[in-house]
Amino acid sequence: MQFDIDRYFPDTSQESGDSGRASFEEKRPLYLAASKHFLTHYREEIKSVHRGGAAGTTVVKHITAMTDTLIRKLFRSITRDVAQPGRGREHLTLMAIGGYGRGELNPHSDIDLMFLYGGKDAARVEDIAQKLLYFLWDMRLDVGYSVRTLQDCVEMASSDLTVRTALLDSRVLAGSRVFFREFEKVMLTQILAKKSDSFIRDKVAELRKRREKYGSSVYLLEPNVKESEGGLRDLHTALWVMKIKYKVKDPKELVVKGILSEEELASYHEALSYLWRVRNELHFLAGRKNDQLTFEAQTELASFFGYEDSARTLAVEEFMRDYYLHANRVEHLASSLIARCMRKEEGAFKILGYFIRRPIGEGFYILKGELVIPDESVIEKEPARLMKIFEYAQKHGVEISVAVKSLIRKNLHLVNDKFRRSREVNQSFFAILRSDKGVPETLRLMHHLEFLNHFIPEFGHIYCKVQHDLYHIYTVDIHSLFAVEEIVKLLRGEHEKELPLLTSLARQVDKRELLLLAVLFHDIGKGEGGGHAEKGAAMMPTIARRMGLSKEDSERLEFLVRQHLLFAHIAQRRDLHDEKMIVQFARQMEKSENLKMLYLLTYADIRAVGTDVWTEWKARLLQELYEKAFNVLERGDFRLEAHSERVKKVKRNVVELLGDEYPAAAVREELRAMTIRHLLSNPAAVIAEHVKILHALEPGGVLTQVTHVQEGGYSTYSICTWDIPGLFSMITGVMAANGINILGAQIHTSSNGKVLDILQVNSPQGFMIIEESRWSRVDEDLRQVLTGKLRVASLVAKRQRPTLLTERPKPRFPSRVDIDNEVSSDYTVIDIYTHDKIGLLYRITSTLTDLGLYIGIAKISTKVDQVADVFYVKDIFGHKITSAERLEEIREKLRGAVEQPE
Repeated sequence: MQFDIDRYFPDTSQESGDSGRASFEEKRPLYLAASKHFLTHYREEIKSVHRGGAAGTTVVKHITAMTDTLIRKLFRSITRDVAQPGRGREHLTLMAIGGYGRGELNPHSDIDLMFLYGGKDAARVEDIAQKLLYFLWDMRLDVGYSVRTLQDCVEMASSDLTVRTALLDSRVLAGSRVFFREFEKVMLTQILAKKSDSFIRDKVAELRKRREKYGSSVYLLEPNVKESEGGLRDLHTALWVMKIKYKVKDPKELVVKGILSEEELASYHEALSYLWRVRNELHFLAGRKNDQLTFEAQTELASFFGYEDSARTLAVEEFMRDYYLHANRVEHLASSLIARCMRKEEGAFKILGYFIRRPIGEGFYILKGELVIPDESVIEKEPARLMKIFEYAQKHGVEISVAVKSLIRKNLHLVNDKFRRSREVNQSFFAILRSDKGVPETLRLMHHLEFLNHFIPEFGHIYCKVQHDLYHIYTVDIHSLFAVEEIVKLLRGEHEKELPLLTSLARQVDKRELLLLAVLFHDIGKGEGGGHAEKGAAMMPTIARRMGLSKEDSERLEFLVRQHLLFAHIAQRRDLHDEKMIVQFARQMEKSENLKMLYLLTYADIRAVGTDVWTEWKARLLQELYEKAFNVLERGDFRLEAHSERVKKVKRNVVELLGDEYPAAAVREELRAMTIRHLLSNPAAVIAEHVKILHALEPGGVLTQVTHVQEGGYSTYSICTWDIPGLFSMITGVMAANGINILGAQIHTSSNGKVLDILQVNSPQGFMIIEESRWSRVDEDLRQVLTGKLRVASLVAKRQRPTLLTERPKPRFPSRVDIDNEVSSDYTVIDIYTHDKIGLLYRITSTLTDLGLYIGIAKISTKVDQVADVFYVKDIFGHKITSAERLEEIREKLRGAVEQPE
């Protein structure tokens, strides 16, 4: 693309020498107007070229050339207009540094300039710099600048890594080229030659620090194209390190020197071009500098790159999968290049090598804490050694050298069906899983080198597989590897204090390798579209046969993958005091070993989703389900215990506990009014506390109580009052109006009209609410609403969305309302799946009230922005709802309520 700037600028060629020529200030408006027209015209042309499918490299070159043309024209016009008669050419050079110096401008990149001068006439140089900069700033360009002498450059580069790096990427735009060559010579002799080793160490340390800030995983939810692992900065760091190490200006020189192969350099440029194309579109979409692949941007980019939704997957998920694949390769390429520069010269080392490296078998050696293979042909002769590399490195606790990692990648074609069925290979793989050290690290390395996908092709279906929601922070494959790590942490005893039962169960598992396989494979069906548990289970017999597992182990693996969603579903979404349901669940487990392993798998699955997803509340629910189901399995006969005897025993214990404080007759009266469910779902000591509060309730009164559960990070809020229609809806409305998040709710209605509702609550941000003034406000609002002095709808309407929760684009899935009449003998069970929003629970409960439904049990569950709430309901006559028309009406009204905008 040619950039004709002269057609926009006024012709001043005839003006020199005229004493009456226009001054710079008079020309300034003309220059500014011309510059703006030039920029507007060519930006649109470049945007058209980009949208027409041009490579990232092409667009970046065009933007850089356009910017060069404009800045050179302005600089020359300014220096000519402010020239002093009789002065010769001066030592002044305008330089592009940093990304602009590399010639890598995206549509809204920063433009970094340096005015290099000889040290004289500093005021005049500053004047020229200011005039140029004000032009560029007036055009709303992001420009950074410095005015320096050669000595300034030396001093600042010596002490400041950022300056040193920026000067490394420099080129002349205008002014004295002789002076620029002098600058290059000084940089090479006084900065780069003297501090090359420390510079390389500093850049590697900076890379680690950046990854800590922006996320040390390629597979982040909303990656930063520039700064996240696998982004542009990885490639830049590799290039800076190589430039310093081998004293080159252009990467092509690295091929000439034999440092890089032609293929590696081509890979480097292809990687840059792809990331530039993504970044160009991000900038064009935002109309400003933006490097974050937000959910909204991901959807736009998927469309821009031509991805389309299919029956199996969304276009945006396919785009992000390819992005992560690319980021993984970028990270590997950058790490390989950096590692090559970190190695010391090998001359003397090659002579001494045979004396200092330690043989460990299979043609492998340990050298300076790394596994090395001097004779690379041993792999082709014995492909099984590819698996042995990982086993031996794990066994000896050493890293695999960069050269051996490259060797593994080069020989992935040897991992064929014969390799996968090899007894030796599988024994080696199981030895890795059974080891007491380095299991997750070894599996992650296998995955990173793409060896795991080749060894287990089915795992390749979820490689970089994205789930476009706020709940799943990592891709499916990385989530699965993190889940394995969670089991290993239990085995190591890392959670022994807070999770004693899970730690004990993990250590009791007979076949550790089988549990780890189940965890690794639990989401393997997600590469095949919907119903991933069934699809994953169907793959297990094939994988098990290939690995040489017994029939029993194969069946257990299949069972665990098929049922991996069941445990969490029952614990979080069903009534754990329904004995019939517990017995049905226990029957599905068949054996206590299945139950143990499924409990462990469920824990690992939840824990590996993200940092805040596992909560004390979920831990309690899962443990309660495990213990109840385990008791049924240990009884062995699956018969329900006689309710009557259990009830009598509870009542006797409660009367005994309260004997010194309350008349036995008064206690028995409250106990008689309680439901059987209430009596059987709590220990006697808890029931005794409930009796106290129920006994203290006066006619027309309301009693509330707050207890903070420090270790769980939530509070228990108990409300004791008299039953009125829509009571639970009123309570949820008051909670919503006060910005309180409900984690769970137990609803107890006695036959004497008294109600005891117990809520587990915290803040929307997940913190415990301990301010007494806030709870006093909740109590007052509740009394006002329950006594009819205040309408709950008005209270909710007043609540403004807090600034912390301002809406931002996020992935959407359609709301769903499921109704089940089979799972409970007494209730119709309604499952609601939707996105969280202020007042949602109140909206649902008030709709149920308007429909004339009585809420007996509520299970509340929110995962980040996804709500999965369950309500056990009856009609006004105390019956389940069975009419198809009535069920459809309930479904439609609830769907309308949850989809209603805030």
